[in-house]
Amino acid sequence: MNHYDVLIIGSGLAGQATALLLADHCRVLLISKRALEETASSRAQGGIAAVLDNQDSIEAHIQDTFIAGAYLNDAKATRFVVENGRQAIEWLIAQGVPFTKDASGYHLTREGGHSARRIIHVADATGFAVQETLTRKVRAHPGIHILENHIAIDLITGKKLGLADHRCYGAYVLDNTSGNIKTLAARHTLIASGGAGKAYLYTTNPDTSTGDGIAMAWRAGCKVANMEFIQFHPTCLYHPQAKSFLISEAVRGEGGLLKLPDGARFMPEHDPRAELAPRDVVARAIDFEMKKRGLDCVFLDIAHKGAAFIEAHFPNIRARCLELGIDITKDPIPVVPAAHYTCGGIVTDLKGRTGLPGLYAIGEASCSGLHGANRLASNSLLECVVFAQSACEDILATPPLPFPDLPRWDESRVTNADEEVVIAHNWDELRRFMWDYVGIVRTTKRLKRALHRIHLLEREIGEFYANFRVSYDLIELRNLVVTASLIVRCALKRKESRGLHYSPDYPDLLPKAKNTILRGGRRTEDR
Repeated sequence: MNHYDVLIIGSGLAGQATALLLADHCRVLLISKRALEETASSRAQGGIAAVLDNQDSIEAHIQDTFIAGAYLNDAKATRFVVENGRQAIEWLIAQGVPFTKDASGYHLTREGGHSARRIIHVADATGFAVQETLTRKVRAHPGIHILENHIAIDLITGKKLGLADHRCYGAYVLDNTSGNIKTLAARHTLIASGGAGKAYLYTTNPDTSTGDGIAMAWRAGCKVANMEFIQFHPTCLYHPQAKSFLISEAVRGEGGLLKLPDGARFMPEHDPRAELAPRDVVARAIDFEMKKRGLDCVFLDIAHKGAAFIEAHFPNIRARCLELGIDITKDPIPVVPAAHYTCGGIVTDLKGRTGLPGLYAIGEASCSGLHGANRLASNSLLECVVFAQSACEDILATPPLPFPDLPRWDESRVTNADEEVVIAHNWDELRRFMWDYVGIVRTTKRLKRALHRIHLLEREIGEFYANFRVSYDLIELRNLVVTASLIVRCALKRKESRGLHYSPDYPDLLPKAKNTILRGGRRTEDR
C-alpha cells in the first residue's frame, strides 16, 4: 500500500494545476489514464475567458455567464470564478504559458455569448500550449509522483471498510501496463478526471472522457447534479478522416458565417445574435437545418477574412484542414455538432469539496454551479485554475489524519474474461442509442427507451464485472453506463426546456430555475 497526502485522479489542467500548487508543501501522486498530455484540456482551442481589459467588467462577464447558462448558474460560484479570473491568468503567465500578444499587450478575442473581447489565448491551440507548459513543470518537480497508464477503479471509503468515519481514504487503481491493481491511500483525494463525451457516438472529446470520476463519486454516495446538460459544440469538422477535430468558437467570434450548401446563411433566422449566439442555440439551429433539409453537415465560412488574417489567427485549424484537402482561405469548412462538454457533475462547494469528507472534485467532473444549463465559451479552463487554487488552500489548511489499514483488491473469486467482445459490443450499443435518443433534442419517449436499454446493459455489465478480472475497457464501460444513466435520469426529471436540454414535450421555461440533483450510494458491486 502506497501512502500520499494527496491523490489526484486526472492529468488535465485541473489536475496538473492542483499538483503544482501543492507539490512544495506535501506528498502528491498524480495518476493519468494514458500519457499526461492526452487530455481534453490539451484540445481546447479558443482560450480562457477573464476580465483583463479596462473596457470590460466583472459584472458584464457574470451577466454573460448567466445568460448563456439560462439563469441556472449559482450566483456565488459564478462571481467567485469571475472575480478570481485575472489571478488565475497571472498564475498561468507565471508558469510560462506563451499567450498571444499584440501591440497593446495580450491579444483578446471574442467568442459566442460574450459581450466583450475577453478571451486570452495562444493562437488557436490554447489548451495544447497550457498543457505542454504545465506538463514540463510537473514532470520536472521532485514533489510530484506520476503514474501514467493507470486508471482508477473505485474510491476507498470508510463505509466500504465498515468504519464509522465515512470519508474517502484513496482509491484502487489498475496499472494498464502490468495488469496489477494498486491500493493507493491518501489523506485527500481529488477527482479531476474530466467529462463523459464518449457516452455519445460523435464527440470532440478524447477517448479518455468516459465519466470515470463522476461514476466513482456516485457509487461512493456523492450527490450528482444537472447531468442532463450535455453541451454539443456546434462546429466539429465533418470529414471521414477527421476524428473529433474541433473548429474553435473563435472562428465565429472573428467573423465566420454558418451557411447551407447553397451558400445561404441561416443563423439570423434562429437568433438575433446570429453566429455569435451561445453554443446551445447554434447547435440546435444546425441540428434543425440538417434534419429539415436532410443534410449531412452545414458549412462554416471564414474565407472572406483573407488568407493573412486566417493564417495569423487560426494556423492550426488551417493546417489540419489542408491535410484533409480543405483550404479554409478559399473554401467553407464542413461542420456538424458533437458532444463536447459535461456541464453537470459531482456537486461541490467553493473549495471543491464534495459531500464525502476527504474527496474533492474540480473541472469538468464537478458541478460547481458556474455553468448552469449551458457553459459559456472559454469558462472551462478558467474554472479549472480557480478551483485548483481554492481546493489547495482548503487541503493545506486541513490537519493531517491517520490512515486506517486498507485491504488489498480481492480477485480471489474472479477469473479471466472468456469473451472480451461483449465489452466492445456493449460500448458501441450504448454510444449509438445515446446519440439517437439523448442528443440535442430529446422526447420523453426517447428518454424512456434509452433508460430501458441502459438497465439491460447495467445488469449485463454488472454480471461481467462481478465474475471476471477487471480490464481497462471494462472499467470505462462500467463508468460510461453509470454516467449515461445519470444523464437520462436527470433529463427525465426536468419538465421544461432550458439551456442545453430541449424537449418538444416540455418546450416552455419554468418560472424558477432549479437544479436536478440525484443522491448517490445506491447498490454497488463491491468487492
